[in-house]
Amino acid sequence: MARNQQKSSRLNCNHSTQTRCPICCVIPPHMLENVAVNGTEQQRNWAFHTLNLSAQLRGRRDIIGNISFAPSPGEKSRTVYDAKNLQQLPGTIVRSEGDPPSNDEAVDEAYDAAGATYDLFYELFERNSIDNKGLRLDSTVHYGVKYENAFWNGDQMVYGDGDGELFDRFTKCIDVIAHELTHGITQYEAALIYYGEPGALNESFSDVFGALVKQRVKNQTVEEADWIIGEGLLMPNVKGTGIRSMKEPGTAYDDPVLGKDPQPGHVKDQYTGWADNGGVHINSGIPNRAFYLAAMEIGGYAWEKAGKIWYIALCDRLRAKADFKKAADVTVQIASELYGDGSREHQAVQKAWQQVGVLS
Repeated sequence: MARNQQKSSRLNCNHSTQTRCPICCVIPPHMLENVAVNGTEQQRNWAFHTLNLSAQLRGRRDIIGNISFAPSPGEKSRTVYDAKNLQQLPGTIVRSEGDPPSNDEAVDEAYDAAGATYDLFYELFERNSIDNKGLRLDSTVHYGVKYENAFWNGDQMVYGDGDGELFDRFTKCIDVIAHELTHGITQYEAALIYYGEPGALNESFSDVFGALVKQRVKNQTVEEADWIIGEGLLMPNVKGTGIRSMKEPGTAYDDPVLGKDPQPGHVKDQYTGWADNGGVHINSGIPNRAFYLAAMEIGGYAWEKAGKIWYIALCDRLRAKADFKKAADVTVQIASELYGDGSREHQAVQKAWQQVGVLS
């Protein structure tokens, strides 16, 4: 009984202090910077517009007209707004919880994916929304004119429509939506600072749970999953399968306009520059691959065991300045606690971090 209570407390964790989240965008700046150099005149203009708008967003906060209330655990509270290609948030309400589907694909995709993300965290980990207190899941679609990104701004999700030449609409990929919503969970839990290795872990946890939401909706085992983040987001003429590969970091795209995927899959190739907030989107390939390797070694459905280990790490063990080594040590320890010292799961997690060079 005590053991079950202890496990329940780990899965239902919530830190009492909220840490303000930076603007967390799914498309890394290096992709847009490549478009700004290599694209057509129109594509360059779109890329510059997105980069400038993202910079403006980081310097201010739009006022969100949220009504503060907490639904009972297990009850979703989703609201989708339409920005109507303007930049004022949240926009006009177009679908609320329980409303029938609309005639707008982006609205329904945002609504459904937010629900699937809520379901994974509630049904597997007893988490009641982003803040574990029933936070309303607000989303704004059709943000800006051909805005080439999606982001969590600390209060809500925001989706651009893409330019239609390089990027499709950002609500199209359920893992992109779950990725951004997970930034909200990180904001309320580990609060990993958005720079260097802690920032790369922040991005990686979002990729992990983005992938798990997609796999769970598709009922895919680790062998059946593609482990691509943003599969279907790139337009057919772009040479790439998505924006990141957890299986083989650095192979997601190689395109004349977008450039080549720069992600490393091993610490020996880790990016050490200052761009991209010290490589938060780039170096996330290292912990991403560690999760992939651990999940493959454990087998079955990734959300059942590997996902549980990573969730407890995010909520209960990691803090703002955690680096790759700390994440490795913590996940190895949790695997031992949950499944036994020397168990298949314990050995799988340890081996995974060794294979990416974080542990010796």
